Amino acid sequence: MSLPLTHSHAAFRLPGALPLRGLKVRTELGSRIPTAPSCNSGLLAAQCERGLFQEVFPARGAQEQLPALLAPGRPPITAYCGFDPTADSLHVGHLPALMALLHLQRAGHHVIALVGGATPLLRFACGAGGRLRMGALLSRQGCQARLRSAEGMSLAEFLYPALQAYDFLHLRRRHGCRLQIGGADQMGNIMSGYELTGEDVFGITVPLITSTTGDKLGKTAGNAVWLNRDKTSPFELYQFFVRQQDSIVEKYLKLFTFLPLEEIRHIMEMHAKEPEKWGPQKRLAAEVTKLVHGREGLESAKRCTKALYHSSVEALEAMSDQELQELFKQTPSAELLLEPGTSVLDLCRKANAIPAGPSGYQKITDGGVSINGIRETNPEAVLVVGQHILKNGVSLLRIGKKNYYIIKWLQL
Repeated sequence: MSLPLTHSHAAFRLPGALPLRGLKVRTELGSRIPTAPSCNSGLLAAQCERGLFQEVFPARGAQEQLPALLAPGRPPITAYCGFDPTADSLHVGHLPALMALLHLQRAGHHVIALVGGATPLLRFACGAGGRLRMGALLSRQGCQARLRSAEGMSLAEFLYPALQAYDFLHLRRRHGCRLQIGGADQMGNIMSGYELTGEDVFGITVPLITSTTGDKLGKTAGNAVWLNRDKTSPFELYQFFVRQQDSIVEKYLKLFTFLPLEEIRHIMEMHAKEPEKWGPQKRLAAEVTKLVHGREGLESAKRCTKALYHSSVEALEAMSDQELQELFKQTPSAELLLEPGTSVLDLCRKANAIPAGPSGYQKITDGGVSINGIRETNPEAVLVVGQHILKNGVSLLRIGKKNYYIIKWLQL
């Protein structure tokens, strides 16, 4: 799911009930106050039960119009979600919004992922600036919090809700878009879009994904787990989800997979009996990695996991150069010619992996060196192709517990 980033109004189409934290908004909005979706039946109810759809705006949309618009057999509607274009990849924090779009698309509706937005400012000023009220923008909870903070609020931040509102207006006119998806912290911006666009549009919020310390995942906090393979490999994405705590894994299975809720309940029941197997975490990691990187990405993540954590020679031997570079990003590497009689000691010294002299020799005899997951205690042992050197021309040298070196053998 490495999505292309296109600026301005170039939209692209995607391939193919929990307690709610109500937002404090102006009471004079009346029936327009965000509300929890009514969980009776249909798409809205199903995603409410998964915890994906949190609040609907305006309130009457949760009870009357929107459930009917999303009901099976009705003509499809168009929904969109906007994404910040200041990074060259989306990240895990964007997954709830992406899953919301995908669920809508799977139900037969049209979805638009918008990257960038209202950049032609003169046109924006004419179309949106004259129709949005300063009082409404200043009253938003997010605006009030920033104005009271020590950092204050820049003009760009203040104008952001208006820019996002203009995106909604543009997509309503150009593509008939009636539904905007956004994170729980986007409700104020969604409300501005409603005020600008008209009475026949709606907004739905999805949960924010936070770290164990409560920080929102993303580039601003510096803790982003990216969806682009060039920034976060399939192995790293897989490991991120496999390490999730028991307290959150069921929620993530509901949010980030298409598994039926009954199957998720069964997975959690089995986990209660055999927690040491980490069944829910492994299933979550597999489903998300496959969703983002496809089946080959998942197989790559599994190969890397077996090679690194299970000392699997077969997995290491099957790894591509790209996978080796992804798995050992900061690992020193060397290209060597295999000469007759090359020993374990020769390899370690040529790779600059051990100190010169007796201490390096002793490092090997003490059991501190392994090649391709096999401990070597004889410094004079001659390297053997097929054992010390794999079929893909690679040797993985480990010194101690964590220091790895990748050796590429030339002209074998």
